[in-house]
Amino acid sequence: MTSVLPLPAREDARLRRLRWTAFTLVVLGLVLSFFHRLAPAVIAGELQQAFHVGGAALGALAATYFYIYAVMQLPTGVLADTLGPRRIVALGAVAVGIGSIVFGMAETLNVAGTGRTLVGLGVSVMFIAMLKLNAAWFHDRHFATATGVGILIANLGAVLSAAPLAYVVTVTSWRNVFVAVGVFSLLLAVATWLWMRDSPRAAGLLSMRELDGLQAHPDHAGHWYHGVLQVLRNRDLWPGFWMMFGAASSYITFAGLWAVPYLMQVHGMSRGTAANHTSATLLGFALASLVVGYLSDRSGRRRPLLIGSLAVHVVCWAPLVLGVALPLGASYALFAALGASVTGFTMSWSCAKELSPPALSGMATSFVNTGQFIGIGIQQPLVGWMLDRGWRGQMVDGVRIYARDDYQLALGVLMAFAAAGLASAFFMRETYCRNVTVP
Repeated sequence: MTSVLPLPAREDARLRRLRWTAFTLVVLGLVLSFFHRLAPAVIAGELQQAFHVGGAALGALAATYFYIYAVMQLPTGVLADTLGPRRIVALGAVAVGIGSIVFGMAETLNVAGTGRTLVGLGVSVMFIAMLKLNAAWFHDRHFATATGVGILIANLGAVLSAAPLAYVVTVTSWRNVFVAVGVFSLLLAVATWLWMRDSPRAAGLLSMRELDGLQAHPDHAGHWYHGVLQVLRNRDLWPGFWMMFGAASSYITFAGLWAVPYLMQVHGMSRGTAANHTSATLLGFALASLVVGYLSDRSGRRRPLLIGSLAVHVVCWAPLVLGVALPLGASYALFAALGASVTGFTMSWSCAKELSPPALSGMATSFVNTGQFIGIGIQQPLVGWMLDRGWRGQMVDGVRIYARDDYQLALGVLMAFAAAGLASAFFMRETYCRNVTVP
């Protein structure tokens, strides 16, 4: 049994204020991340018109964000564990601001790709920084719940990149939207530098473990390079990597780029209705992330929720692959279920934190997260290439129109990735919601 140490009222109020300030600022960075991640799905037609490109080039443009994101995951973990979240979030927001403005003002595909790469570089630090901050500012028993709340709020950015963005681009240009988002990002960088603190101890307060009457987690002894090697050699982390590579990446590839064109071209939906479907899947994902995290923390188990939800997710792909025409209500329900059921993969972040020494939590979670973005970087252009390969030359207003059969084949590949992610989940080690490397 451990005893909880009471804090004086003034210090308790300061701890709460700094905790929620840090949480709010990093989650706003995540909102930007999710917005930029999925926005190309809604403005795919405008991008094809602006830069005169087909599906493969559009997929490559969208994927530049994910290439740099994937490359930066392990370095981000190292930076989070050494420099701390405050510095990397502030610098990341600067890169996002500059990249978003460059993307919005781009006149050529290469310049747009440069802007999107800068955006990907900047947002690549946000999620790992949130996990590092959550580990420092929340008790271990609340980690998955806090992460679920962060994902729920962050998905507002994803929702904004769906139906609201589809509406806004009918009022003003997509270029103005990205310039405005860039200015907001620069303001966020200033606020982060001024008000965020890395941990309670960095603010002169007791750590959360010390408040529970336990010793603070020790710092990593040795060079950061040895920490990276320790993470890579940890066999317990690899199933989470492959689960991300399969299930998380296929879902984001679809929702983030190809869902709207698929619904418009295969099922004849308007862009607004198709974008509403994207909103439904993102809302399903956001709400279920909170529920799954809470239920996992309450039950003290990770694997049952992880495996069960991903099994449902794989089943949800079947009507999409078969091109089944559903009534509108059932179609919305399917997309909501597709997003809600994939949330099992969010448990991999909690597991990575609990399967590694606490001082290496940033590196461990970033390693697992790398699988997701390597998968997206492969799958987004792969789907575009498969669609271009079967293209019959039909175009409407400068946008390529693909056949139902081509979409079915491409989505079948995404379903196979999702099934591989489910298979990996069976090899995840149960942590019982505690760090298995410390007493």
